[in-house]
Formats: sequence, C-alpha cells, structure tokens
Amino acid sequence: MNVALWAIAGLLAVVFAVIGGLKLARPKEQLLTSGMEALAPFPAGLIKLIGALEVLAAIGLILPGALHIAPVLVPLAAVGLLIIMVGAVVTHALRREVGPVLRNLLLVALLVVVAWGRFGPYAF
Repeated sequence: MNVALWAIAGLLAVVFAVIGGLKLARPKEQLLTSGMEALAPFPAGLIKLIGALEVLAAIGLILPGALHIAPVLVPLAAVGLLIIMVGAVVTHALRREVGPVLRNLLLVALLVVVAWGRFGPYAF
C-alpha cells in the first residue's frame, strides 16, 4: 500500500503542479479561452492564489515524505487540496458541468486515499 500511496501522491503532484502552474503563468483571459471558463466569476488575484496553493501543495505531497522532514505535511497538503477541490466541484456543479464535476470527484477520491493513508496506517 505504501507504494500505491507514493504513486497516487506522485500523480496528484504532477496534476496539481501543471494546473496550478497554468493558473500562475497565464492571465485570466487566456485561461478562460483555453477551457477554464468556470474561473470567469473569480478575480484574477484569487485565481493566482489558488494556482500558488496548488503548486505548493503539489510539492507538499512529495518532498516532506521523500526527505523525511516534517512528513505530516503530506496528508496536510492532501487536505488542503481537498478543500480547493470541494470548491471546484461546487463551482462546476452550479454551472451544470458534468464532466468537470466527475474529474474533480476522482481527484477528491484520490486525495482522500492519500490523506487517510498518510494520517493513518501508512504514516511515515
């Protein structure tokens, strides 16, 4: 199970590093035209903040456990991303976007597994 948790955390880290990096690197208008229309009601500063939090949490899913420095940050990073993803699910549900809701629920499920495993029986 430890290997599976590492694999899931690694996959999640890549996903959130890419998505968060896009939010940090691109202006709001470019994000909206590239398929992230659900961000339209949010101010540009909030989008940048979410992107920064996603990138930091992606790092937090891997580095603390790999370096054995404050490994409790791994499940905390997963919980932080869970909070962001619940907001994403609600946002897409209000827009009646089934595909993004399902994708985000998959990410939520994977984050729950990492948080459960690293807080619980497979803590570092």
